[in-house]
Amino acid sequence: MKLEELQQYDPITIQCHDNPDADAIASGFALYTYFQSKGKEVQLVYAGRSRIQKSNLLLMVDKLHIPIRYIDSTGDGSDAKDGSSAGEDARQRSEQARTQTGIPGLLITVDCQYGAGNVTRLPAEDVAVIDHHQREIVDIEKSEIDPHLGSCSTLVWSMLREAGYKIEDPEVGTALYYGLYTDTNQFAEIYAPLDMDMREAVPCEKSLITLFRNSNLSLQEMEIAGVAMIRYIYNDDYRYAIIRSQPCDPNILGLISDFLIQVAEVDSCVVYNEQKDGYKFSVRSCVKEVQADELAAFLAAGVGSGGGHREKAGGFISKVLYENEYPTLHSEAFFSQRLNDYFDHCQIIYAKEYDIDVSGMQLYVKKKVRLGYVEAVNVLPAGTPVTIRTREGDVDMVVTPDLIIMIGIKGEVYPNRRDNFEKGYTVTDEPYHADRMHTKRSAAYEPTIHNRATGEVTKLSDHAKVCIAVGGARIHAKELTERVKVFTSWDEEKYMLGREGDYLAVRCNDMHDIFVVEKDIFHKTYDPAKWVGHSGKNGAANRRQR
Repeated sequence: MKLEELQQYDPITIQCHDNPDADAIASGFALYTYFQSKGKEVQLVYAGRSRIQKSNLLLMVDKLHIPIRYIDSTGDGSDAKDGSSAGEDARQRSEQARTQTGIPGLLITVDCQYGAGNVTRLPAEDVAVIDHHQREIVDIEKSEIDPHLGSCSTLVWSMLREAGYKIEDPEVGTALYYGLYTDTNQFAEIYAPLDMDMREAVPCEKSLITLFRNSNLSLQEMEIAGVAMIRYIYNDDYRYAIIRSQPCDPNILGLISDFLIQVAEVDSCVVYNEQKDGYKFSVRSCVKEVQADELAAFLAAGVGSGGGHREKAGGFISKVLYENEYPTLHSEAFFSQRLNDYFDHCQIIYAKEYDIDVSGMQLYVKKKVRLGYVEAVNVLPAGTPVTIRTREGDVDMVVTPDLIIMIGIKGEVYPNRRDNFEKGYTVTDEPYHADRMHTKRSAAYEPTIHNRATGEVTKLSDHAKVCIAVGGARIHAKELTERVKVFTSWDEEKYMLGREGDYLAVRCNDMHDIFVVEKDIFHKTYDPAKWVGHSGKNGAANRRQR
């Protein structure tokens, strides 16, 4: 769904979920501003049992001049703009009758889905949905739902950008920034590249963010955090802890988990609470063998989404998906079971010291595959600090004369050095076009290069050309039957994760050059060897050309 499709409607009502948080308010505010600029009659509302009460949200509404109104769907006449005067209340009561009989024009629910349990169902002529949670409602045609994003603010920003609407108002930009900030636990659980792009792109008054942040914890929430930390589950074998908290702001979960991970006996932890539509959880790790983002994704697999950073991450589990999959399993038992599965069924390999047994592995030869490449100095001068942003995450580096940025079979991006590149690939001047390559790359996010000194963003594909792998490099490989974490010989701090169906591989000429190849890439990159012989120079030349 595109915003242009909604411009046929007038008037337009934007509804946040009940008891709205910063992300819902920010998303609605940005849409309100957009439709108002198009000359539409537009209003921003929320309903439910209570009005906004949290100090940080009241400050947000006041300081950013957000025209959000509380409407009482029960009909007691309390319809009013938040923080409005009695005179303003009276002027707006005439809207109540219209609310009771139905919202005219279009009703857009933001950060929620019309008909779901966390939003009052207002009668409406027509409905659209913009949300970043798991899909719950399937019968609304006009909907834009992306559960991979950390905030609805990001989704709205992306839709506005696609509509050609540039956010220049610092009040709107600050609202969107704060919406993402709060929904990702102060950016600790940010993992989608679009979230990172939005954070860097919108104009923002950082002093207001500081003000909102330092008004975020109430005395009641302080008590919730204290009580939660008294009750915990601890596993001595795997040194993890689980805490279930009472319902609270997502940032409180982060506060509890930040405190819990400082306990000497705890290497990783999960703190969660139950919400109307699911379970929000926060993950922390202080050991390299457990990356918090990977653990969060594992916990939510099949029932939600999760991610973040190596030390801090989080996620959300949809109650609908959870109850369908585990109708009789208590939430504490679910998290304990998932964590035990995570640790029980995973092998850890430290490549530099690991003596790999190749007797059960087959011999393969690398194909002459066509890939993309970019000479970094053709994009930015040597010495420039850059971030290469992809769907798989950010890679920070400094441009050097020998830096080659590779684009793999699926569009994955990784660095290479000129000497290895020249030995392993034949270059061409053919422009790289993903849709013309022999495999289809993921189009969910276009990889970009961010100049960290200036903030300038460049699409990688604008500078990419085609190269062809020389082929002939020989490896031993076997299909994995369970998860494997490989600390490679070239990176001893961050592991490569192999899942069931992926391949564990080792170079024939270096028994400590062990790595993982994804299952949907492996057979497109390697062929079974027809003969066994000395690996020769090709193996060495193609080393680490995955």
